[in-house]
Parts: sequence; structure tokens; C-alpha cells
Amino acid sequence: MAAAFPNRAAIEVHQLASLRTLLAALLPANRFQSRRLADAGVTAEVASLAEFVRRSPLTTKSELVADHEAHPPYGSNLTFAPDRYTRCHQTSGTGGAPLRWLDTPESWQWMLGNWAEVYRAAEVTRADRVYFAFSFGPFLGFWTAFESAVQLGCLCIPSGGLSSAARLRMILENRATVLCCTPTYAIRLGEVAAEEKIPLAQSPVRKIIVAGEPGGSIPATRQRIESLWPGARVHDHHGMTEVGPITYECPARSGVLHVIEHAHFAEVVNPATGESIASGEIGELILTTLGRTGSPLLRYRTGDLVKPAAASPCSCGSYELAFEGGILGRADDMLVIRGVNIYPSAVDEIIRAAGGVAEYRVRVCRDRALAELSVEIESAPGTDGPALAAQLAERFHHAFALRVPVAIVPAGALPRFEMKARRWVKE
Repeated sequence: MAAAFPNRAAIEVHQLASLRTLLAALLPANRFQSRRLADAGVTAEVASLAEFVRRSPLTTKSELVADHEAHPPYGSNLTFAPDRYTRCHQTSGTGGAPLRWLDTPESWQWMLGNWAEVYRAAEVTRADRVYFAFSFGPFLGFWTAFESAVQLGCLCIPSGGLSSAARLRMILENRATVLCCTPTYAIRLGEVAAEEKIPLAQSPVRKIIVAGEPGGSIPATRQRIESLWPGARVHDHHGMTEVGPITYECPARSGVLHVIEHAHFAEVVNPATGESIASGEIGELILTTLGRTGSPLLRYRTGDLVKPAAASPCSCGSYELAFEGGILGRADDMLVIRGVNIYPSAVDEIIRAAGGVAEYRVRVCRDRALAELSVEIESAPGTDGPALAAQLAERFHHAFALRVPVAIVPAGALPRFEMKARRWVKE
């Protein structure tokens, strides 16, 4: 577990020292990074973080994809010989072609340490029993969350390919106190519990750690999850396969995420210009992984949109960079509908705040001169569907000054999600 930093200056001193160590390892050995660093005139003796930012180019997902295509199957962003790597994971592909990512035992342990920060902030201890409600696939987050909890000394319970009802029974039978899943699936489990008459009021779950999509920091989504799981508190977190665990939720302020800054050098920039933005403005998160030496990323454009909080310290005592509202969305998710910028997280907040929606889908029609938005909803049992649809249409008009048709569809007509929800359909 990382020691607390006494001020911002201490964080930056640590980051610069870690960056110099990283650059010293990359320059003679990593083909992808050494070429870019040499072209930019960056050396292991870089004088400051500001100089690193000024000289170093941003890294984009498209560059990584091109490198993987040119050097299959793992690309050339590898600092060591192939026999040093013991882990292979793959991105989800939601932001383009999936990437395979390798890790050495040392880089893997670095990520487990970062997940330990997530657990620390959520006050998870070795006395907890942690239930992992997902099928373990090729995506990194499942495995790091599980193994970090094992190292913490928790009883760790995987659920494999079980049905939602079977998972709920397993949670109760094992007296699990912590649930790890996506926000969407936490809601789905709560709905299945109601359908199956499984009493979540008797559940010992007290902490629900969510990731994979922005819902954990959306107030209405948090409230929905916590209403379905009486006595439990939602803790948000986010990460990426190609970066690892990035943030933990502030222990003092719900919906605020802190960057794990002993492990990452973070910047927030204007997506169009690449220039730094001020606190309170929305920009794109740029990350340099300081300890993932085997497969590092330098000034990586994550595509995540964030709003940096005002100057530290935070009310929790941390001097680490904080984001108000967590991850607000993706730079490439923003849609322009009749001249209005719309993010999926804003639509989700309106729908969840209305209540009574079991599931929804958003359709974006582009077959006209101007794109059009429409919404399909399944109303929850006992809800007046037509009245709910009218209420949502009114709320959309108030929020966006747009006419957004809302249609009721039969129960069970819309897909349910265990992984990242894919509710937006572009036609």
C-alpha cells in the first residue's frame, strides 16, 4: 500500500523519480517507446515533469493498433524478451480493435498494489468475503481485482458462468460482504432478486465496488443500486486493460474519484488542442504508467472525459488529483443531435432519476440530414408505462431542448448485460 503524500510537491518528486527509472529501462530495450522518445529528444535525465510533457508526444489507441498489426500478435511495446512475460489479457474492443497486452510478474504485482488502493479506500479488510459477479474472460480487471483481494487475505468467491439467480443464492449462502461487478449488473441482480423473491434485505453485502462503465458516479444510478441492496454502499473505480487500475473513490465524497498518483502521472487536456485545462473544466485524461515497465504507456490518450476538482487537499486528506462526478463519459461517445452535445451519462442520469425503468435502449438514427434520438424503455412492474414515457420525454426536452420520442416495449424485450452495457444503437 502506498504511503500518503504530505503535499503536491511530494507527489511530483515521487513521479519524476519513477519516470526517470522507467525511461532508463525503456530507452535501450523497448522498440516502440525508444524510437518515439529519441525522436522527441527525451532522455532518462529529463529535468522535470513539465519538460516531459513539453517534449513527449501523446500516444493514441490507433497508434497501438497499427503497431500490433505491424508486429503481431503483441506489438513492439515490450521492454523485455518474450520469456519474461507471464500474463496475457485483451481489451474489450469497445473503443476499436481489441489489443493483446502482456505483463511480467513485476508489472502484474504493480497492478495488484494499485487495486489494493481501491480496496483500502472502500475499507475492505481481510475479514471480508468478496464475491466477483462476472465470468472471468480475457479482460484484465477481473483478474487483478480477484488476485489483489487474495493477497489482502479476503475469502474470494468467483461466480463463473452461473445464472443471476444462482449468483444471488451463492452470495447469501457464503455470507459475502463485498460485491464486485458493473453498475448495470448490480441493478440487474437486484431486479432478479425481486423476481425470484430472494430477500436482499437479509444480504450481508455492505460494499459494492463497481467499474466498467460510468454509472458508479452517477447519483441516480448509485441510488438505484443502493435501494436494491439495502445497507450496501456503492464504491466507484475505473481502469483499463492497457493501463491497469487508475482511480479509487474518495472515502469522504461519493462520486469523486482520486487518481492513484504514486503509480500514474496524469494530465487533463483539451481533447481538440492537447493543452492543459483548469480545474472545473472538462477534459480528456492522459496517463503515463510509472510502474508497468514491461508494457508501458507514455502520455496515453485514454478517451475518458473528467472534470478535475479544485486544488488539494481533498476533505479526505488526500493531495491526489480528484475528478468530480467520476468518469463523465468518453470523448468518442459524445453525439451532436441537432446542434446539441449529448453524452450517454447525461441520458442515463435522467432515466435513472425518473425511476420505474427496468431497462432501456437509445437509438440514434442518421438516415436524415440531422441525427435523431429516440428511447425505448421497459417499465418496472407496477409502473404506469405511458405516464413514465411522457415524463421522460418532458425531462429530455427540459435538459436538451430536443424532442426525444420515448416508446414502451414489452417486459424482457431489451437485452440484459453482465459486462459493459451497450444500450446505444446507431442506425
